[in-house]
Amino acid sequence: MRNTLYLECYTGISGDMTVAALLDLGADQALMEQAIKSLPLQGFEIAVTRVKKSGIDACDFDVILDRQHENHDHDMEYLHGHSHDHTHDHGHTHTHDEGCDHKHHSHVQHEHRGLKEIKEIIRQAKLTPGACALACKIFDILARSEAKAHCVPIDQVHFHEVGAVDSIVDIVAAAVCFDNLGISEVIVPGLYEGKGTVRCQHGVLPIPVPAVSNILQEHHLPVHFMDTPGEFITPTGAAIAAAIQTTDHLPKQFTIEKIGIGAGKRTYDCPSMLRAMLISEV
Repeated sequence: MRNTLYLECYTGISGDMTVAALLDLGADQALMEQAIKSLPLQGFEIAVTRVKKSGIDACDFDVILDRQHENHDHDMEYLHGHSHDHTHDHGHTHTHDEGCDHKHHSHVQHEHRGLKEIKEIIRQAKLTPGACALACKIFDILARSEAKAHCVPIDQVHFHEVGAVDSIVDIVAAAVCFDNLGISEVIVPGLYEGKGTVRCQHGVLPIPVPAVSNILQEHHLPVHFMDTPGEFITPTGAAIAAAIQTTDHLPKQFTIEKIGIGAGKRTYDCPSMLRAMLISEV
């Protein structure tokens, strides 16, 4: 029997939303936490909690950075042009700051990590071969999208230290949860994105930001644009969808075996939630 996952992305997708949805679906939280603790990284902790989104109970996964790198989402401040010194948590190069789940950080210099260094970090962790391979695949997709955006070789794409930590944790956690659930088929009928622009450190970018649009193009992911202003698809979310999707076609009839809801950190006109379902074709 095939273990089929249906990702319903009507209000966006990000790394933390994916992890939360898979945990809510029944992925082993203790196993995920052990994998994250085995990463040779410092300066963060993770929290798995329950939250209400428009009255709906959902799982929330949060990467809490240390005091030097406070964990806040400043997307709305960016949209309204408020001035802050930010970095980004979803795989952005240090030369290009796209608007995706921003992290506020202190005014200090940090090292940058390239794709090779990040893969070495992932391989040092205690992961199954399947989880390790999937995490590396997701980072490959992210790095290719950034390399194309900046017209640089993939080995010249660098992830800011703080952003890299958050990205690594989100992606490894998602890969471990996915692997643990033993999913064999993934249906992603489409991704839903908002409209407008997002203000970043180097100016204003259109939504979807370049890394996301490059992933959509390369992997032929169906996308629907909503009338709601705001950024609903993060590069990490797009990369995860691209890495795991096996088809965009739902069966004509199916039964829902289990539902998991992952909470997003933002609320636009509608709350951000990712619904994941294990389904069986009838």
